[in-house]
Amino acid sequence: MSEWKPSKSELLQHSIEHIDIKRHNVVPLVQSMQSLAFSARDLARAADIYDRMLRDTDCGIIVCLAGSLISAGLKQVLVDMVRHRMVDAIVSTGANIVDQDFFEALGFRHYIADERLKSGMYDSQLRDHAIDRIYDTLIDEDELRICDETVKRIADGLPPRPYSSRELIHEMGRHLDDGAAKADSIVQAAYQHGVPIFCPAFSDCSAGLGIVAHYHERRGQPKTSFDSAKDFYEVTQIKMANPTTGLFMIGGGVPKNFAQDIVVAADILMEQDAGAHDYPQMHKYAVQVTVADVRDGALSSSTLKEASSWGKVDTVWEQMVFSEATLAVPLIAGYAYHKRGWEKRSFKRFADLYAEEPQAVA
Repeated sequence: MSEWKPSKSELLQHSIEHIDIKRHNVVPLVQSMQSLAFSARDLARAADIYDRMLRDTDCGIIVCLAGSLISAGLKQVLVDMVRHRMVDAIVSTGANIVDQDFFEALGFRHYIADERLKSGMYDSQLRDHAIDRIYDTLIDEDELRICDETVKRIADGLPPRPYSSRELIHEMGRHLDDGAAKADSIVQAAYQHGVPIFCPAFSDCSAGLGIVAHYHERRGQPKTSFDSAKDFYEVTQIKMANPTTGLFMIGGGVPKNFAQDIVVAADILMEQDAGAHDYPQMHKYAVQVTVADVRDGALSSSTLKEASSWGKVDTVWEQMVFSEATLAVPLIAGYAYHKRGWEKRSFKRFADLYAEEPQAVA
């Protein structure tokens, strides 16, 4: 048998196609799952809780993104959630927002990997072709470098000072909205509708690589930089301005903890202002989709009931769904979309909480 040696163009033939929840009315399917057991019933309850969040017009909905979600085909789900008032703020890993969403907005794609590539036996060949593998998905490293360089150019054009990730992602959205966008984008839709995006570990993605190049070029000169404390302060302002909140968490990790911790941070700031404890409301609603094992003590798998012991999440409307995101999220989001509770909501435009916005250097 001859050794398989495909060319780069042969490897990058079939692109990931993002699922469109608008085209699939899953309400009857999810409703039928209410009478099943195990994860099916958990998923149905989670979908009902998300629908309740949307129908509670006082509720500010924070969506958390961890794992490789956009590359896997969930980009359009998130874009539609932003456009249809189903999310008011996003807390994410940098990879989802920059390496995957912003990357695709620039006109690049993710590709379906040949089944043989999942074995790992051909990873050295992929490296020779400058192709990166995300399990069964491929991405062109040469195109990623263009994404890095684009972030650098945006940073180069800003007045040198520390920025929150929200401010820098806002500028990325402005860049796309000014004509750079070649495809639908969460970053651009969020920019248009006043939905702030936070990446608390912003250096861990193409944004970090772009800023590293910016730093290196500006040795000894003023620089654009990340301010993680400003990130935390800004996202806490959402809780203080909008006491009723709900979480829809896809995956776990830093985005999950960051969004949960704003309840504690708000308590600290309120005590500082008032001089006495005046506990803020815990997150009234919470749904988490995860495959992490609750038994290993990991943050990603810690239950929402456990979060209640920290004063972060109420236990009336909370649900863990132990499922892989590409299976569960289209069902949960699709159910809520087709139930149309979002129609009575307005854009909360939490981005407007922050008066100052960076302006590019002329």
